Amino acid sequence: MTDRRHESDRRSKAMTQKQILAMNAFDMNAANDLGAALEARVRQRAKLFGAASVLFYDRPIEFVRGEGCWLYDADGAAYLDAYNNVPSVGHCHPRVVDAVTRQLGQLNVHNRYLNPGITEYAEKLLATLPAALSNITFTCTGSESNDLALRLAENFTGARGVVVTEAAYHGNTARVTEVSPSSFTNFSPPAHVRVVPAPDPKRSSPGTVSDTFAEHVSAAIADLQRCGVGLSVLLVDSIFSSDGVFADPPGFLRAAVDAVHLAGGLFIADEVQCGFGRTGESMWGFERHGLQPDVVTLGKPMGNGYPMGAVVTRPEILDAFCSTVGYFNTFGGSPVAAAAGRAVLEVIAQEGLLANAQRVGAYLQRELGGLSSRHRVIGDVRGAGFYIGVELVTDSGSRRAGSPSAGSAAPELAKAVINGLRKRHVLIGAAGRHGSVLKIRPPLCFSTANADKLVAALDEVLGEICGPGRAV
Repeated sequence: MTDRRHESDRRSKAMTQKQILAMNAFDMNAANDLGAALEARVRQRAKLFGAASVLFYDRPIEFVRGEGCWLYDADGAAYLDAYNNVPSVGHCHPRVVDAVTRQLGQLNVHNRYLNPGITEYAEKLLATLPAALSNITFTCTGSESNDLALRLAENFTGARGVVVTEAAYHGNTARVTEVSPSSFTNFSPPAHVRVVPAPDPKRSSPGTVSDTFAEHVSAAIADLQRCGVGLSVLLVDSIFSSDGVFADPPGFLRAAVDAVHLAGGLFIADEVQCGFGRTGESMWGFERHGLQPDVVTLGKPMGNGYPMGAVVTRPEILDAFCSTVGYFNTFGGSPVAAAAGRAVLEVIAQEGLLANAQRVGAYLQRELGGLSSRHRVIGDVRGAGFYIGVELVTDSGSRRAGSPSAGSAAPELAKAVINGLRKRHVLIGAAGRHGSVLKIRPPLCFSTANADKLVAALDEVLGEICGPGRAV
């Protein structure tokens, strides 16, 4: 094993990283403080679900209904949802509900039978992607999609090496968990995985973010080759959401992808979180970088709550795989899934949701940026469309020096802010290597009035916790 590999392992093990499920999670040790009725429901769930039970917020919420950008709890109180991107076109959108209901009442079987709905949906979806990506395979989840994509790449390249970013999350199958550093508190990568720093412009000095990220990826490729593992794929979420949201400058991914292709590897664009118009300017996050991926993986937003996913690739990649193994998914691409997916595409187009994400997202990002003049704990505001990260820091010097180290990141402040917003009936999440980035990703129907409510609530919470103009 090379010195470079030892250094990579040492750096990875030394990361004081927040596990993705631990960000904003309820602590069962506090169950006694919830009151008898809520405590009983929380303990019942913990008894049934065991250690895998994860609830949000210091005081969990019981939701019973959703509509548009709003969720309603058991008492009828409305919460502005700026977190859940699964219902991409809005909770319980009537077009999607109607399409799924009608199809369920007519037919729902696996896709080994001919069905016009499945074919029509596949054609409509592929029409939004680069022409060379002309084959689609349906799954039920983004995890399944990324698992299959890794298998396709390994089969096509004859190598197993994977390059991912330091706080990436790509799903929860065994294969995909191995390439999801944010699933672990202390991540020690398997022998076939190399971890590179996120493409943060503030950590790229003196070079550009494009050059710096490409250098890190190239070094990882060289190490994989030196160790005899070889390069299979660079796998990235196109907006680096779990790393803390990095969208700019547009095009920065190209140099790294060029290095991957030069080395004989493939580029997988994980669009599970940032696809379907979330970044505003176009349907897919990778388009922001002027790239054509070798494989695109889809999930969460496809069915607006109906569980579905997909892998899109070139025919020669899928042909090579199916000549050896083949793939079938019982519920992937069922008539009901196709009905849900087709309705989502129609709503995005007919309600102008891409334009809305671009316009309102830019407005929201500007308004959030304006808060930094009053609250020094805001180190950065970044993103695209309706995927925005607000980085919190413990000292104003971090605003000038770059993204915070473990010592200046503010995960406890982020948690306090998220729970403060929850008390004001506004829902957001957390992201980033240290859990110090407020993650904002509302449904695509989010309005300027919704944005104003979120910004006003955040302003109030920060003032309450930190006082105006003060760092923590």
